[in-house]
Amino acid sequence: MRDTRRSAWRWPRSLRTSSFRLTILYVAVFGVSGLLLFGVIAWAVNSFMAQQLDATVANELAEVQADAGGQQIAALKRVVDGLIIHSPGIDYLLQAADGQVIAGNMTPIRPRPGLRVLASANQASDRHVLGGIRGRGIMVADGAYLFVGVSDHQQGELREVVTRTFLLGLGMTVVLAMAAGLVVSLGVLRRVEAVSRASRAIMAGDLTQRMALRGTEDEFDHLGSSLNAMLDRIQDLMLGLQQVSSDIAHDLRTPLTRLRQRLELARRRETTVDGLHAAMDGAITNVDAILETFAALLRIAQIEAGTRRAGFKSVMLDALLLALVEAYQPVAEEKRQTLSSSIELDLGLHGDEELLTLLFANLVENAIGHSPPGARILLQAKRQPDGIEAIVADTGPGVPAGSRKQVLQRFYRLEGSRTTPGNGLGLSLVNAIVVLHVASLDLRDNQPGLRCVLHFPSQARA
Repeated sequence: MRDTRRSAWRWPRSLRTSSFRLTILYVAVFGVSGLLLFGVIAWAVNSFMAQQLDATVANELAEVQADAGGQQIAALKRVVDGLIIHSPGIDYLLQAADGQVIAGNMTPIRPRPGLRVLASANQASDRHVLGGIRGRGIMVADGAYLFVGVSDHQQGELREVVTRTFLLGLGMTVVLAMAAGLVVSLGVLRRVEAVSRASRAIMAGDLTQRMALRGTEDEFDHLGSSLNAMLDRIQDLMLGLQQVSSDIAHDLRTPLTRLRQRLELARRRETTVDGLHAAMDGAITNVDAILETFAALLRIAQIEAGTRRAGFKSVMLDALLLALVEAYQPVAEEKRQTLSSSIELDLGLHGDEELLTLLFANLVENAIGHSPPGARILLQAKRQPDGIEAIVADTGPGVPAGSRKQVLQRFYRLEGSRTTPGNGLGLSLVNAIVVLHVASLDLRDNQPGLRCVLHFPSQARA
């Protein structure tokens, strides 16, 4: 039966990480580079030693001829016999034309002028020499041959030392690199496993889980920060969805109940056509209010999705605000209110003109609708060093400090506003448009009244 255990065996997970594979790749590249470097160094060292030996041989050969006063055989024999005793580290050979050794400590060799490398077996003395003999020969008088050489044992030893040192260093480097790669891969694996654990917990429903950050500002910290920001956004959207679902269930129950009661009463009480028409008109009004609420919710959802950002273009904010002031001044005058403006010219923004108009129209309508007769409403816009600041202020009842965040939520209405028309989505829509334009909205006390301060940063300017 086939052994399935061997086929099912896999490398440990730490050895299958991308960081360990990169380490292996780097080690391979370094090994090839090291081999090339070793070849260059070995060639340079060998060439240097050969040049040194050749220079030594050439100098010794020149001294032999100089001491002999020429190339006479008798004089050369006398000099060579003396040098054999006083220079034991150098090999000499003086042989006749017939191959007989005249003087020296070497066996006869084939006469050939120039540089030569011989085996150590050509030595006639008892001196044991490792390696070969590197020397130079010349033809002298009467067809004789003079050769001077030195052992290349040191050259071979140096070559062996360089080779051993390089192989030892390369081996240690590879081992250390592999160990470092294993340590790095284990560290990476721990970081990835921490992300995996947090992801599994989030998928299980725990939206409070976040990626752990070490504060080292490395790529894992940057990735963790991005994931945490994404999770914060997802959690906000989920909480907003839950809140919207709950708010829809509570806030739409009342108009739907009223609609049902109106229709039920009309069926039981109304006996005339005019009465039924009046009941139907009232029902249609209630349905329109419900449809308006759903339309506002849909618009907020579309804005929060960010799809409108692709259609951003240059918008002149000053012209937009001046047009709004002109449009709403008659409405304010009907309520015996004063609508004034202080708007600088040439205020360019990069945004959605329709949404920006909706934003400021909602703020102006809120100010007019919630302020009593005689109130003053101001629409102001000016350029700041870091962007554009726009303000919509009124002298109405204002918003309590503890409720300024809540009024930006869907369906949230202050107690004093529940008797006025509206669905509690105006400021939620305003806040969604502000977020879409990467701006900020700050609700402040106008003493008295409410002061809505919007800041569009410099990157949002056209």
